[in-house]
Amino acid sequence: MLRLAHFSDVHLTSHRLGWTGRDLLTKKVTGWVNVKLLGRGRRFRHAPLIADALLDAFRTRNFDYLVFSGDVTKLAFESEFRQAAARLLVPGLPPVLGVPGNHDYYTGPATRAGLFEKHFAPWLAGERIDHHTYPFARKVGPAWLIGVNSSTANWSLWDASGAIGREQGERLVRLCDHLDDGPRILVTHYPLRTAKGHVERRTHRLRDHASALELAKACRVSLWLHGHIHRGYVLTPTDAIPFPVICAGSCTQTNHWMYNEYEIDGNSLSVLRRTFDFEKKTFVDGERVQLQLG
Repeated sequence: MLRLAHFSDVHLTSHRLGWTGRDLLTKKVTGWVNVKLLGRGRRFRHAPLIADALLDAFRTRNFDYLVFSGDVTKLAFESEFRQAAARLLVPGLPPVLGVPGNHDYYTGPATRAGLFEKHFAPWLAGERIDHHTYPFARKVGPAWLIGVNSSTANWSLWDASGAIGREQGERLVRLCDHLDDGPRILVTHYPLRTAKGHVERRTHRLRDHASALELAKACRVSLWLHGHIHRGYVLTPTDAIPFPVICAGSCTQTNHWMYNEYEIDGNSLSVLRRTFDFEKKTFVDGERVQLQLG
């Protein structure tokens, strides 16, 4: 039996962000206003405490692997990446496969500098096509974890959408053609659908969701894991989407704080939601769902 933990949207930050004059011309300014004045900072004020409780669970619950589906920072300052790496890349944890979120690719300079890739390189090890970082795949027991970057740096102040893109999609098909048998678990930041099965609003969605779904079918994906939406949910297979799609939610946002545990035995998937108990300062068991892989 393969045991995985799936966490997402940690949104850690630092006390000294390290502003430069160049930053004042980017969407970091509106992001900072959102953090300081519009409530995002308050919603994530306990993030360091909860992240430490999360790491305690990862050390003690006998996982084979951890899966991270993006947004380790709030505003993609390098100071945030440094502090997040110092907190999360610590001894005693199972290995991690991770992909960036839109907050990690918040601006063009952060994206071009490869700050997520620089500070979280251990999470990006795997088989890949040519010299391109994404996509990449790692064999974990009987299954393949496949990391795909669905995040893009957007110029519009309120644009939080993403895309896989044609070239990465072509590499994904080529990569999957070389993988041997076993369940294929796709990991992105962006979802295919909301909890109600709808495509997200235009400024928050995976822009190429239709072609991404066709890619997943062509690659014989068994399970799609993602974050981005801070309330976790599970979508069971349908005729349109023939594999489970699972959102981990945010592990650190107040009153949403959760992560998922997965047990894979053959084609059977058990999903356990674990939520943070603030009084006990630990994560506790919640709802369990039984599914079949696609």
